[in-house]
Amino acid sequence: MRYQRSSTLFQSAMNVIPGGVNSPVRAFKAVGGTPIFVQKAKGAYLFDEDGNTFIDYISSWGPMILGHAFEPVIKAVKERADRGTSYGMPTELETQIAELAVKMIPNIDQIRMVNSGTEACMSAVRLARGFTGKEKIIKFAGCYHGHSDAFLIQAGSGAVTFGAPNSPGVTQGTAKDTLSAKYNNLESVAIHFEQHPEQIAAIIIEPVAGNMGCIPPKSGFIWGLRKLCDEHNALLIFDEVMTGFRLAKGGAQECLKIKADICTYGKVLGGGLPVGALAARNEIMKHLAPEGPVYQAGTLSGNPLAMEAGFAMLTYLDNNPDVFESLEKKTEMLHQGMETVLDKKGIHYQINRYGSMLSLHFTQKPVVDFESAALGNNENFKKYFHGMLDRGVYLPPSAFESYFLNDALSEEDIAFTISAFEDWLKSF
Repeated sequence: MRYQRSSTLFQSAMNVIPGGVNSPVRAFKAVGGTPIFVQKAKGAYLFDEDGNTFIDYISSWGPMILGHAFEPVIKAVKERADRGTSYGMPTELETQIAELAVKMIPNIDQIRMVNSGTEACMSAVRLARGFTGKEKIIKFAGCYHGHSDAFLIQAGSGAVTFGAPNSPGVTQGTAKDTLSAKYNNLESVAIHFEQHPEQIAAIIIEPVAGNMGCIPPKSGFIWGLRKLCDEHNALLIFDEVMTGFRLAKGGAQECLKIKADICTYGKVLGGGLPVGALAARNEIMKHLAPEGPVYQAGTLSGNPLAMEAGFAMLTYLDNNPDVFESLEKKTEMLHQGMETVLDKKGIHYQINRYGSMLSLHFTQKPVVDFESAALGNNENFKKYFHGMLDRGVYLPPSAFESYFLNDALSEEDIAFTISAFEDWLKSF
């Protein structure tokens, strides 16, 4: 495929944008080469500036559950835009989408809209500290909760790619209040509670990890976290920016049948537009300003365009729960096809899958945490990424990212992907 115009655009972008991109993973540093510049997207396909078409397996990093430019969402945004794009004042629409979200999500009474997943997680931790009166939090190596200072301690995804899991600019004072544990390892969590009695406000976790590849929780792991939090009067925060409304209407809480104290959500609440949210039961949420002392604010929070798009998206998902079964079947089809091809070739690999999330790791050992994910052969992944890209399949440009399937993908698209994968492996 030709990437000449993308290359030219990237060179121009580097003159005026740090690294040529507005989010680091887009720069292809983990895989090498020139980033693809997108012109438009529709359904399951991306169309770049060079006239190439790609089957999309990132879905804007999760929120495009129903595919790009989904008609009810686009129609809603267009109609709302005619009435203005931002007010900085309350609208009835904010209450309507909040009521719908509260109906769909287990164990919550109220939800506060913000502008990104990062802001949602940052606010959730502040709320947990304000509610409990404690300062320390536990996070997991390889889990990414946005680029707020408190979370850039052994973060996954882009932070790993750039070799700075502890980013310059994060103060020692901030770092000392963030305790890092091993995903799928309860003992590493229990030790922190023993060493810091009555100091830990919350555990924050991706209940199904998506920033060190897709890593599902082991049986009993999340239950164990719930038990530890209950024993030590700490809150359990589910970062559902990726899993919320994707794995099920009620997200990971519904799938895992475990109640979190606070949940955070991302762009799916805005139909792909910039949105985030935090949600909890009344006794916790009443601590947020203006009702309580924990301050959080944002001029664009509850932006009418994003709320309209999100309301259209959630309404469709609420009325069509078969979408989740459809997505899971398509992901299973891709998984089985890749597995069959790899077994014929005799390559060491691991495929992790949960719902409509999936990742391929070039390693012999099971991938259950950040350490085991890091053992993957990154050189093989680079070849894999570019081999699939040249065959019209766009995968996450990092071995530390999950694939996110969308329901616009057809069985023919998946069959094509498996065929392209088999063709690439012939030259491997």
